[in-house]
Amino acid sequence: MARIVYSMLTSLDGYIARSNGDIGLPVPEAELHQHFNDMMRQASAVLAGRRMYETMRFWDSPERETGATEVERDFAHAWRETPKIVFSTTLRQVGLNARLVDGDAEDAVRSLKAQADGLVILGGARPCRLSGTSRPHRRIPTLYASRGAGWRQAIF
Repeated sequence: MARIVYSMLTSLDGYIARSNGDIGLPVPEAELHQHFNDMMRQASAVLAGRRMYETMRFWDSPERETGATEVERDFAHAWRETPKIVFSTTLRQVGLNARLVDGDAEDAVRSLKAQADGLVILGGARPCRLSGTSRPHRRIPTLYASRGAGWRQAIF
């Protein structure tokens, strides 16, 4: 059975988007970037809504292989190799190694959790919507938080 982990960069006050709704993700420093690289390599799947998926499509670009730092190239490779499940009622197609779900998110997540092994990463602004419940702790048992130089794991 898969373990779902919500993973998202946030500001100190908990925001992931600007006031206009733009998910302007900061560029993480190398140590933090490497943490996300390692997490992505461990993942059996990534769950994302339309906005997060469109933001992360940046990593699908072939330019990420040549015009980036080593840690960025490593993440791009891990991102492309990890299957993505995209929840959207407005998208009509998704890119390589991604599948679109426009139906019941809770059923899709429950099925994935039962069928997959290892880590499933859930990212984006609305984990409740993607986890299919108003109580995400019932579907997302692990939260990683950064404080200072180290990562801490909180288990719900």
